[in-house]
Amino acid sequence: MKWHAENLEEAYTQQDSSKEGLSQKEADKRLDKHGTNTIESGQDVSPVQIFISQFQDFLIYLLIGAALISVGVGLLPGHSPEYTDAALIFLILIANGVFGFIQDYKAEKSIKALKDLSTPDATVLRDGEKKQIDSRNVVPGDIIFIEQGDAVPADARVIESQSLETDESALTGESANVSKAPEVLDKKTVLAERENMVFKNTTAVKGRGKALVVDTGMDTEVGNIATQIEEAEDKKTPFQKEVDTLGKKIGYGIIGIITLVALVQIFATGGGINNLSLDKLVPILLVAITLAVAAVPEGLPAVVTLTLALGSKNMLKKDALVRRLPVVESLGSIDYIVTDKTGTLTEGVMTVKKLFYGGEVFEVEGAGLETEGGFTKDGHGVDEDYLRLLLECGIYCNNAEEAPESEDEEFFGDPTEIALMISGMKAGIKDDKERVREIPFSSDRKRMTVVTEDSTAYMKGAPSRVLERCDRILIDGELRELDEEMRENFRHKNHDFAEEALRVLGFAYREDVDYENSTDHQIEKGMIFLGLQGMIDPPRSEVKEAVKDCRSAGISTVMATGDNIETAKAIGEQIGFSSENAMTGSDLDGLTDSEMEEKVMETDIFARVSPENKVDILQALQRNNRNVAMTGDGVNDAPALKSSDVGVAMGQRGTDVAKQSADMILQDDNFVTIRDAIAEGRGIFDNIRKFVNYLLSANAGEVLVVFLGVLLGSFFFPETFQQNAEALILTPVMLLWLNFVTDGLPALALGADPKSKGIMDRKPRGLDEPVISKRMMASIGGIGFFITLTGLPLFFWGLSKSLVLAQTTLFTFLVVIEMVRIQTIRSRYEQSLMSNKWLVGALASSLILQLMVLYTPLREYFETALLGLESWSFIGISTFAFVALTFALSQVFDRVFTE
Repeated sequence: MKWHAENLEEAYTQQDSSKEGLSQKEADKRLDKHGTNTIESGQDVSPVQIFISQFQDFLIYLLIGAALISVGVGLLPGHSPEYTDAALIFLILIANGVFGFIQDYKAEKSIKALKDLSTPDATVLRDGEKKQIDSRNVVPGDIIFIEQGDAVPADARVIESQSLETDESALTGESANVSKAPEVLDKKTVLAERENMVFKNTTAVKGRGKALVVDTGMDTEVGNIATQIEEAEDKKTPFQKEVDTLGKKIGYGIIGIITLVALVQIFATGGGINNLSLDKLVPILLVAITLAVAAVPEGLPAVVTLTLALGSKNMLKKDALVRRLPVVESLGSIDYIVTDKTGTLTEGVMTVKKLFYGGEVFEVEGAGLETEGGFTKDGHGVDEDYLRLLLECGIYCNNAEEAPESEDEEFFGDPTEIALMISGMKAGIKDDKERVREIPFSSDRKRMTVVTEDSTAYMKGAPSRVLERCDRILIDGELRELDEEMRENFRHKNHDFAEEALRVLGFAYREDVDYENSTDHQIEKGMIFLGLQGMIDPPRSEVKEAVKDCRSAGISTVMATGDNIETAKAIGEQIGFSSENAMTGSDLDGLTDSEMEEKVMETDIFARVSPENKVDILQALQRNNRNVAMTGDGVNDAPALKSSDVGVAMGQRGTDVAKQSADMILQDDNFVTIRDAIAEGRGIFDNIRKFVNYLLSANAGEVLVVFLGVLLGSFFFPETFQQNAEALILTPVMLLWLNFVTDGLPALALGADPKSKGIMDRKPRGLDEPVISKRMMASIGGIGFFITLTGLPLFFWGLSKSLVLAQTTLFTFLVVIEMVRIQTIRSRYEQSLMSNKWLVGALASSLILQLMVLYTPLREYFETALLGLESWSFIGISTFAFVALTFALSQVFDRVFTE
């Protein structure tokens, strides 16, 4: 219901209440009817369920099956279980499961954080008396009392306001405090401008008031947001979806491999099914199963996790805290950023930038909380003493305070008053006068007056409200009569400042005030007008360049803020946003889906947006196939953060609800950090592609070598193959060792590769572009074939001397070629071998391990031959041939494929 558009009498009638509030008996009935005034968190998910869910994936089932097979082969006669490989697989699975559990368990706290926001108690009018009750027992129709510092317990219609102001930034996104008054408003008034309403979980920062409760619990504005969070679907990143699909494809492929290899061995070396004995069947199945185990890229989950973890660590160094690891990869595909204004694009601190004094405009240097800075006019310095009286008025008519050194904050108080204090401090002025009387600001008066010990009255407020109390003006040290022409001049200057998105206050003073014997009206009569101070939350100096960088990288960037449209347009234009098609939340309301989809693609600035507006903007962009990152800091932002492709919460200003709903937290609240995180995400995606390419092409080579080797060997060397069915091409131990050496440290080290130069000069990859592109798929097949083409001649050369030499030569060649393969992949990203010290160490370790297998007592276990110079020479020639073929293939693919 539009409670803000109802007069108080109608509101009382609708709530069946009155100025005397409710009786305790009636309140108890309503509590039974409406339920407690709490935010429901939905059905809790147990930690056990979350942990089990980490293993409900096809690729995980496949890896578990592979581990069981590795152990199961030991049950066959004459063989021992492969505990090492099985242990490695289970270790990876458990590590990934524990990590995923930690992340998902934290995510489940999103709704619970809303519940924790509930206030512990509230002051209500029951049975005609003020009572302190548990805020959970507040019901519709209650009369509540609100004092400065109180958290509002429910949504309520304002009845009375004595200078009541609330901080609603967490709910509406509006950066300024909101003055409250009971006057009826238009039905179309947006949430951020409903001055006759107070909302659950906002805070009273000034004054006091009384209000009629109209909604409690899940019916409140914050309850509505909780519902949206709960209904938002848990999202999977494109890479997670692709890994799921890849796992299924690998699974089907492995079933085919086992069947095909077994059949080839049976018919090529076993003499067919009729001549097949158990002695021959066991080794044939062993080779087929071992090859299938080797074909499973069980290193993939570990490498993905490590790469994402390394990326998240690098991001943390740059003030971006990632809550869900897969999102690190998603950042690389972001092509749209919807960002807040306050504190993200701006400094997040009000700063006085312009003064109007003596008929002239002056610039104020410095930003934020800097107390250093001078005053200029037309680029030239100005003596601060000339402006002293105007700045003193801002200092003395002020309730802000400097914080003690022991506090984290530098100042306490209203942001506007802090800005005025700082502008005065830049002129060396201190608040050294004792205050003897104060006429407080109210939403009706829109001004404040303070009388100091020297009987001087200082006034500040809305320029029009200050001007109406003045009859003189101070110009160049002389008092003059304030005529209508001068008043009109100030109105025009106020308008000019406002068009620059400055918040403007007028200032006046009067000396020799008889404050002890005068009424408030008398003290504020006959004031001397001093001038104007215009302040703004200025853009961060580095943000304009960051927005430009994002757009150069093909990432559209737009602003969505709770502030008014004039402020949003003025700030946006300074940063580089177009204000031509700027829209408000009211403009968006009522648009059809198709109209919304069109509007969001041509708009840079959205102002006065509601929580629903932000979700609508997000969904319209996603329907346009955009991969969207959205920032937020308040409770109101939580639904959009959770539903976006990458939700980005503010670390300093953000509420717990926003942080729990987000995928990433900006610890410095700076838009620049988003740009840097996207660059990191793109680098991580490159690394994922590198090792996926490497792992799958290496495994494809191993499978093709064994498969084609059996076919060709049975044709050219039928007698040798029929006599050695249990050790064809490569032994099971060799295959598992290859799996360990090449899928282990080198693949993991790829995840530590640095970003390529010019990574932000590329366009984002398409939303539907897979990690395994058409080029990569063709490359995997081509490389697998080239490994076979250059490796099998080595095997058949060695076979002319002995089977053991043939197997050892091919075995060693595959280890060497897969190390070479890493650098051929990296060369496409213009990265030298020495740019990754971890990779150098991993390759050196793998080579040393292989030499140990060849030239130490381990040789007996692996059944390898001693390789001499001749064998190494042939391995070198085959490696050179492989590199040449790979280079030629890359040149062809550059012309055929585009990525």
